[in-house]
Amino acid sequence: MSVELPFAPVDAVIRRNAGNLRVSADAAEVLARRIQTHGAALAVDAAERATENGRKTLMTEDFGVESADRSTVDLPIAPVDRIARLDIDDRYRVSMDARVALAARLESYATAIAAAAAAFARHAGRRTIKSEDVELYFDVEQHF
Repeated sequence: MSVELPFAPVDAVIRRNAGNLRVSADAAEVLARRIQTHGAALAVDAAERATENGRKTLMTEDFGVESADRSTVDLPIAPVDRIARLDIDDRYRVSMDARVALAARLESYATAIAAAAAAFARHAGRRTIKSEDVELYFDVEQHF
């Protein structure tokens, strides 16, 4: 599976939470893959809600968001749109507001993971956030 999301904005999300820690390229790549998987799953759930409501267009409320402001989201919308369409069929449309809502949800998701990865790196006494710190979050996530 190719990663639709560019690593640079994901790296920026990690760096916002890293403080004085460095960020490995592998950490950004692993997080981008996890974001993509999570986003595709959110889109499948949103498509089910749209269908239940007799619509073929995914709306912000299908993503559990009342409204989304593009100016507050750093993740690029075009790749997020491609992520939304990975596991849903072509009969669905994704409104622009829904794309922004999904980007906001994914950025929030990434921020939580990045903060935990930074804490794991600090706890390990390292100055660099590595992919293993991101993966560790998913190993212990049920405990949060």
